[in-house]
Amino acid sequence: MNLTLKVWRQKNTEDKGKLVTYPASDISPDMSFLEMLDVVNEGLIKKNEDPIHFDHDCREGICGMCSLHINGRPHGPKQGITTCQLHMRSFKDGETIVIEPWRAAAFPVIKDLATNREAFERIQQAGGFISVNTGGVPDANEIPIPKVIADEAFNSATCIQCGACVAACKNASAMLFVSAKVSQLALLPQGQPERYRRVQAMVAQMDAEGFGNCTNTGACEAECPKEISISNIARMNRDYLNAKLFKDEY
Repeated sequence: MNLTLKVWRQKNTEDKGKLVTYPASDISPDMSFLEMLDVVNEGLIKKNEDPIHFDHDCREGICGMCSLHINGRPHGPKQGITTCQLHMRSFKDGETIVIEPWRAAAFPVIKDLATNREAFERIQQAGGFISVNTGGVPDANEIPIPKVIADEAFNSATCIQCGACVAACKNASAMLFVSAKVSQLALLPQGQPERYRRVQAMVAQMDAEGFGNCTNTGACEAECPKEISISNIARMNRDYLNAKLFKDEY
């Protein structure tokens, strides 16, 4: 396959940045998208040019680092996968591919396609944990949890913090991410004592980071590589409202 890449190049956060065109020649359709970028970078290095900077780690769809905006969609044209799971057979020979970083004020560009997503970490640190002293570790069977609830909590916990929900939202909202992290604990018995303090703290931090408001369009759910449901947002909103209405009880 021979392709044309239009890649966002930006030296640092302060630089304006621009799209630069690169040829990608003799690309195997069985390559992953990141492997294709590796091949292009090898060619740039041989010519003593600065390689394209992008984030990656596991390359197995687990870590969420490979966050690229490909032809106007987070993680590319396929649904339910990350960029590292996207193969070049998803594109046509001779096609032009536009590759950009996440576009959000809360995700400033570090260089080229790599963005700073520490805002998600700070939201997690604000309340995405359980700090209740529970004593010794109890036997798992001593805390009965219905399978439906356990499955729902697990589905929420599959969020890999990639930021695709933010990139897909025209307001750069982080509601799907925050609600997933709130829900995975709010659904379980261990998360109940701090349930309402947690949601207030995490929402407050989300707002402080500069993320926008939810648009209710569902774009976040559609582009999420783990297909996390927007029903989590409804749950988080209910908890937040309860926390505000009955704050004296929590």
